[in-house]
Amino acid sequence: MSNDNGTGGGQPLNVFWFLPTHGDGRYLGSASQSRAVDQTYLQQIAQAAERLGYGGVLIPTGRSCEDSWIVAASLVPVTQRLKFLVALRPTTFSVTANARMAATLDRLSGGRLLVNVVAGGDAGDLEGDGTFLSHDARYDHAREFLTVWKRLFAGETVDFAGEHVQVKGARLSFPALSQPHPPLFFGGSSPAGHALAAEEVELYISWGERPADVAAKFADIRARAAQRGCTVRFGVRLHVLVRETEDEAWADAERLIGSLDDATISRAQASLSQLDSHGQQRMTTLHGGRIDRSRAALEISPNLWAGVGLVRGGAGTALVGRPQQVADRLKEYADLGADTFVLSGYPHLEEAYRFAELVFPRLPLALRQKVGANLLSPFGEAIAHDAQPRQPALKVAQS
Repeated sequence: MSNDNGTGGGQPLNVFWFLPTHGDGRYLGSASQSRAVDQTYLQQIAQAAERLGYGGVLIPTGRSCEDSWIVAASLVPVTQRLKFLVALRPTTFSVTANARMAATLDRLSGGRLLVNVVAGGDAGDLEGDGTFLSHDARYDHAREFLTVWKRLFAGETVDFAGEHVQVKGARLSFPALSQPHPPLFFGGSSPAGHALAAEEVELYISWGERPADVAAKFADIRARAAQRGCTVRFGVRLHVLVRETEDEAWADAERLIGSLDDATISRAQASLSQLDSHGQQRMTTLHGGRIDRSRAALEISPNLWAGVGLVRGGAGTALVGRPQQVADRLKEYADLGADTFVLSGYPHLEEAYRFAELVFPRLPLALRQKVGANLLSPFGEAIAHDAQPRQPALKVAQS
């Protein structure tokens, strides 16, 4: 049941945005109205996210992306509160060297580091970085890596001889501000991924599948964690396309993929189908690898649209609709246990503003309680130089 101010009940939500270090634009699969992702543009997005009230930004990893750790470090001096959810592929780092990097970045940022552990992904991408492990072996490696990583942050001098990770006399000279260590986020849809999530991380994040499927994933990880006496928080990673009317939102969804031709979709799907990522396979299943771009084919659950996944690897679904519809869909995931959402939209600068202006007032935001609602949206242009515009009452759907 929604209350009068539109925020509904339940726990406060953490809403993050995304830094598109692999490129950005108005249309998927097209160079038309695309834009260079340089330091100035990333700074614009980061500062906008902070000013609007997002709690942090996700910085991805992979050969198509700028380096996530360098990007985060470059944005620390131009932000104050914003947290950086930095992607970490354990197989590409010495565990001790990365622990030093993480401790330094956390300390110099004032405790603003979050770490997104990426154990899986594109096997070809990983081979390019020198990793030649099978799917499940990558999760075994990540488990050993995180075991040593957390012991280093606990102040231990570590001797460890695992199958994949070996260190002798490893230690950190300077601690992190975040205790006991910078929080660990993780997403994985395979049994090996669920096992790792239940054992090693603070927050498990799922790509945006149908609520029933997300519920099943959360339940499995929750049960696995309980068997070990652990608890895990949950989140969901989604794109968003919100407009003042539903018709406008769906028209813009069609426009977003309107430049894609059949050959481009087929080529993208052929590439994605070669990945051994269970999460990617689940994303592909949502649209079935079909070239059909119609809403009927791609709206797989109310307001949940699989169109982004036609050509984008990783998170491939978007919530599409008017503000209250999108807020209600997010609350459905929150009712399953999600307290964190990592969102994005095309282009990322404009959509960060649009989502905050249209949907934030309808959500119980954790950050709003800390910084004050007045920071989340401007009051508008003065009327006749001396009168402030009236704040409209939200039209809240009753549930």
